[in-house]
Amino acid sequence: MMLAGEREIQPAEWGHVAERNQKRATWCALGAVTIWSTVATAFKLALREMDTFQLLLVAVLVSLACLTAVVAARRDLGVLIRTPAGDRLRALLLGVLNPFAYYLILFAAYDRLPAQVAQPINYTWALTLSWLAIPLLKQKPSRRVLLAGVVCYAGVFLIATGGSASGFRTADPVGVGLALGSTVLWALYWLANARSRLDPVVGLWWNFAGAAPLCLAVVLLQSSLAIPGRGLLAGAYVGAFEMGFTFILWLSALRLAVSAARVANLIFLSPLLSLVLIHFVLHEPVLPATVAGLGLIIAGLWWQQGGGASA
Repeated sequence: MMLAGEREIQPAEWGHVAERNQKRATWCALGAVTIWSTVATAFKLALREMDTFQLLLVAVLVSLACLTAVVAARRDLGVLIRTPAGDRLRALLLGVLNPFAYYLILFAAYDRLPAQVAQPINYTWALTLSWLAIPLLKQKPSRRVLLAGVVCYAGVFLIATGGSASGFRTADPVGVGLALGSTVLWALYWLANARSRLDPVVGLWWNFAGAAPLCLAVVLLQSSLAIPGRGLLAGAYVGAFEMGFTFILWLSALRLAVSAARVANLIFLSPLLSLVLIHFVLHEPVLPATVAGLGLIIAGLWWQQGGGASA
């Protein structure tokens, strides 16, 4: 059914429409990638002003407000209210996994590690997802995925040790463990969410609604509601652009794209841009081992994406 003011697209125009949609998808994806490249720096700046519990609360509440605005703009408030009880309960429970547990652990990792260490390690979540899919989804392990894992985690080792393998010296073993643990939680969330019947934005809204009371509880038990103004601004940026609007931008890119692979590959720009910001904004001297390790991680993930189901 056509809406008023619309006209039917003729077959001769399909190629032009597809090309126009692909360009729009590319611009949306580049916007998302650019914004995501700022979040490692934003995390560190925010954690200078408040603790991990306070940052989690502010970011989740702001993100929930952003998602509410998006749902209202799409005129989907009725869809949100009419969410079936079973789907709603499942989405609320998934909120314990993400954003609550995932970001609590991720922020703790950033609190202990230099941004140039935490960010590339967290970036290996895509590999963790592939590995966890083997036992959880009964997928057959491929040689390509296993070897890509060796390459990626060689990069993690290089970054964590700063290029000095003697004695396995790391910047902070607990921080590295937290960063790796966050990839497991993120992968588990997406594997569990893969069977959701809800619209992605509506489902995400319920995830954040389920996490918000938990975030408030841990602040009341472990921290304080006395958050400085600069901390509120930094936390609001994290909530809006790490957890909120950028997710919608990325979904739009994937929906518009004629070739999802061409859009997905743009994500590899994010950690590279992030290192530039980390150096010039946080004034962290970027170590050669970080660059080399990040190169291994990106190479491993690119190789994994480029292969077939088996190799």
